[in-house]
Amino acid sequence: MSVFSINKNNFKEMVLHAEKPVLVDFWAGWCGPCKMLSPVVEQLAQEHPEISVGKINVDEEPELAQRYQIMGIPALLLFRDGEVAATSVGVKPKSALESLLK
Repeated sequence: MSVFSINKNNFKEMVLHAEKPVLVDFWAGWCGPCKMLSPVVEQLAQEHPEISVGKINVDEEPELAQRYQIMGIPALLLFRDGEVAATSVGVKPKSALESLLK
């Protein structure tokens, strides 16, 4: 599956009411570690069809970043049934992120 963009207009539908778990990547264009993590997030989206993967640009969606108390990026939040089930902040190896999905 491909990674989709999330904003305040589609957040409820794409994340909170999603039928399957959603991994949300909070990022920004100026963030070097975000750029390092992005290919790993893309790989997870391709290799794990049982989850959806979306990205939220914190500069464009500050309300969503504030709602989920994003203090550092990149930040990954895994949502299950509309609730945050797991979090990861900073660049982590792919294996660590895969364990987050379980």
